[in-house]
Order: sequence, then C-alpha cells, then structure tokens
Amino acid sequence: MTALERVQQAIAPYPDLKIFLFEESTHTSELAAQAVGVAVAQIAKTLMFLADSEPVVVVACGGRKIDAKKLGRAVGAKKVKFADADSVVRVTGFEPGGVCPFGLDPSVRICLDRGLYDYDVVYAAAGTANSALPVAPERLREIIGAQVVDVAL
Repeated sequence: MTALERVQQAIAPYPDLKIFLFEESTHTSELAAQAVGVAVAQIAKTLMFLADSEPVVVVACGGRKIDAKKLGRAVGAKKVKFADADSVVRVTGFEPGGVCPFGLDPSVRICLDRGLYDYDVVYAAAGTANSALPVAPERLREIIGAQVVDVAL
C-alpha cells in the first residue's frame, strides 16, 4: 500500500475530508503554501522528535520552529531532539516532506501546537510531497487524538 493509499484509508470514515494532489511539490511549508494559495502558517507541518528516545509527532504551523525545551516539558521528557529521516520513515511510514498526521500507528504520541487554532482550516500533507489535506484544527485533534500543546516559536 502506498503512503497516499494509507492516508486515503485512514480518512475514509470521514467524508468531510478530501485530499488534493498537485503537479508541483508541496515538500516544504513554503512550497505547499504556494500550491494551495494560503499563508505559510496555514500549512500544518508534521514533524517527528525523539523525546527520551520515544517518538513524538508534532503538528504545527508552517514557518514556525519547535522549541525542544517546551516540547520536553509538555510531554514530560528530559531530552528532546529532532528525529533523523530513517527514524521518521521507520516510525511513521512516511518520507519527510510528506508526513501525515492521519494513518499513524496509534501508539505514536501526537501533539498539536496551539497556533494551528489561529486558522479555521489548515493544510496537512497527505503522505506525498505533492498533496494537501484541508482540515479544521479541532477536527484534526478529534480524529487523531492529539494533545494540544504550546511549543512553537
């Protein structure tokens, strides 16, 4: 099953969600914003960190940095570091640039940065580097069971 098919399967129970595919790359928040036609901050970038060696996925506004110390406090970890590409693929099944918050193993902890709530709709990657999935932040939180945190700068 491809990454895109995995996301399609994960959102199938939610008829209000739809994946958009683009000819151009959406690999970065900036490219995704251009493709979709929105501000960079409206792109819901999905990043993975290792918190005391345990994977934590963070969904935050594009263009913002994640404060590792704040993330550590939010998840109760002493050491937090950005995950390497191999770890991201192994844990999420998605390549960096296409990591989607839908379709992850339920054991993976997911955090949603509070800044996403500044927008009625945000756009997450859908498993590829040329896709976007529009979703309201609270709808995203409900579906993926994320913890809302304040970790972006």
